[in-house]
Amino acid sequence: MDVEWRPFYLYFDTPPEGRDLPEYIKQKRAMGSEDRLRQIAALQGMEFKSTERIYNTRLAHEATEFARERGKANEFHKIVFRNVYAEGKDPSQWDMLRFAAEEVGLSADEMQADVESGKYKGKVEEQVRWAYQIGVTGVPTYVINDRYAIVGAQPYEVFRNALEQILGRA
Repeated sequence: MDVEWRPFYLYFDTPPEGRDLPEYIKQKRAMGSEDRLRQIAALQGMEFKSTERIYNTRLAHEATEFARERGKANEFHKIVFRNVYAEGKDPSQWDMLRFAAEEVGLSADEMQADVESGKYKGKVEEQVRWAYQIGVTGVPTYVINDRYAIVGAQPYEVFRNALEQILGRA
């Protein structure tokens, strides 16, 4: 199965500098809403850090399109995720995105120049519109065969059961 990461703005009105977490998110976290994510990360030998702010991810999404054109989208995305969710870095900052590009063997200068030129802006906006049109409301949302959706960071069994049901209908 191939995974193709696509952009979505959970908070489409986030300013470029990001914003503080709303109180309801802080309360959910205090009640353990991210405990399962920490457990999943620990099972993989990784650390999970909660984000401190709501970040504006526009640059990261556009940089991912640069990586996609060069066949490195999944590798790039994985490094960006590690930087955000294991190391607590801000994905709206060029230093983090440039580091991720270099780590996968891409030219950080070329990526930044292409993104700053607006080359990927329309493509990302189109993909975000598509996500809203098909009813995506949360992240992650896994869209299977452009028809079925699984919302949230679900355990393996949820995916296995969904795929068995889908294959049973095929």
